Amino acid sequence: MSITSTNKKAANITKLTVTAMLSAIAIALQYLEFSVPFVPSFLKLDFSDVPELIGAFAISPLYGAIICLIKNLVHLPVSQSMFVGELANFVLGVCFVVPAGIIYKYTIKLKGEKKGIVKREAKTKKGAVIGCFVGAVVMAIMSIVTNYTFVYPIYAKLWFGGNIDAIIDIYKTILPSSDNLIKSLLIFNLPFTFIKGIIVAIITIIIYKPLSKLIVKINNSLSKKV
Repeated sequence: MSITSTNKKAANITKLTVTAMLSAIAIALQYLEFSVPFVPSFLKLDFSDVPELIGAFAISPLYGAIICLIKNLVHLPVSQSMFVGELANFVLGVCFVVPAGIIYKYTIKLKGEKKGIVKREAKTKKGAVIGCFVGAVVMAIMSIVTNYTFVYPIYAKLWFGGNIDAIIDIYKTILPSSDNLIKSLLIFNLPFTFIKGIIVAIITIIIYKPLSKLIVKINNSLSKKV
């Protein structure tokens, strides 16, 4: 077996290994959710997007989406929302990690320039920050779209006999002027989802460098065994 094919096989094994590890962490983190002040109690904060974002940065945006998919598929048997919550979580997760991963991948810093020749190209923290910000914005906007088009209408049918006003009333107990669904989503869900994305991004950026070194070690170890 050639060195090239050996390295490729080791890289593929590394991708599968890291994906499995990150998926397991995401599944565990999905159960560690909690309410936050000044928003309806059904808007929960969790950090299960962190492993997905790490996967999008360390491997590729596609693998970030795969981790998000695995997490939600595993959660389906214990779903309390007729799988609607898992679908929405998947859609929003993909809207967050895929744009962030794509921007991180293609935003590079040119280093080691000498006589106009680029000697090295390195992905930058700036690219990660920009990617996460864009991903958080996309996810926040999509939270309005998903909740307005199918999440809340289905929730209303499941628990309130199709009365969407019952959900709006929950928002009105916090802010009486939230007297329609779009306004409620703009006032509460949009900033909540955006801030959640920023928090996830901060955690990811802090822990990503040491984790990326670990992934390199895993790959090197596997290369020796293949």
